[in-house]
Amino acid sequence: MSDLKQELSRLRHTFDEAIGVVQGHSSQAVEQLRVQFLGKKGELTSILRSMGQLPADERPAVGQLANQVREHMESGLEGLLATIKSNERELRLKLDRIDVTLPGQRLLQGTRHPLTKVIDEICSVFVGMGFSIAEGPEVELDEYNFELLRIPEGHPARDTQDTFYITDSMVLRTQTSPVQIRVMKEQKPPIKVVCPGKVYRSDALDATHSPIFHQIEGLVVDRGVTMGDLVGSLQLFARQLFGEKTEIRLRPHHFPFTEPSCEVDITCWSCGGTGCRTCKGEGWIEVLGAGMVHPGVLRNCGIDPEVYSGFAFGIGVERTAMGRYGIDDIRNFYENDLRFLRQFR
Repeated sequence: MSDLKQELSRLRHTFDEAIGVVQGHSSQAVEQLRVQFLGKKGELTSILRSMGQLPADERPAVGQLANQVREHMESGLEGLLATIKSNERELRLKLDRIDVTLPGQRLLQGTRHPLTKVIDEICSVFVGMGFSIAEGPEVELDEYNFELLRIPEGHPARDTQDTFYITDSMVLRTQTSPVQIRVMKEQKPPIKVVCPGKVYRSDALDATHSPIFHQIEGLVVDRGVTMGDLVGSLQLFARQLFGEKTEIRLRPHHFPFTEPSCEVDITCWSCGGTGCRTCKGEGWIEVLGAGMVHPGVLRNCGIDPEVYSGFAFGIGVERTAMGRYGIDDIRNFYENDLRFLRQFR
């Protein structure tokens, strides 16, 4: 029995020395120390296994001493671990500390592109009038871009639009009108849609022309639709987008896909109609083309023109945006100059 007591006393002393060495180390070092002394193959466990060789009357005294050594080790490890974790927490607080007196880093915030803002504003006006939004492919079949809109091969309109041909039967769309064709072929009246999107024409790039630009076209088809419905819709659109005092003016025009057709002007957004540099002294600015859907177009899409009628219009987004924001060069929209874009935050 005296040998085991000496072993337990020696083990306690060895443990105390090890605790002193581990002071200031990490929690992983404490775990290694626990395994060394209290683990399944630890030193205290090895001593306890030999207790079976002791006489029965000696085991209680040795067992009591062994329990005291175990409690001493467990208490020492717990205290050491608590101290180390406290030190680690203090270190993290020091390393992660934020100096609130330092100037903060400014977060750069983007904004919507001016063309996107105008498209959203125009679509919002018409959605408020009960229109839905329809979209279609930018690479379009010649049939949808021209034929079904009464612009057959050899028609002068094909020359004036300077089309980008991909194949003999496929083009980059020159207008968003093909979206209207797709809607009329797939959906029965009543139809009430606006069609925003990019269009392509082989125009030389200058202050007022671009080979890529945006249109928003609208279409209404139902029983009893008249020119008066078109005028009322466009008047409401103009006043919501440009101001309550805005007036519209219709001038006769010709489009192959509408009959009758018209160009639509609004009172100048700069002078209110009195005449200025923006409107070149006329008091009016052309913003869109419109008209009643040609019966031939309805018939091409499987809609009976004896039963249904409709109106259509097309708005140039870039021209509208230039008027809204006083921009005199269309190229500013596409050059990604941050000095220009930051003005629209």
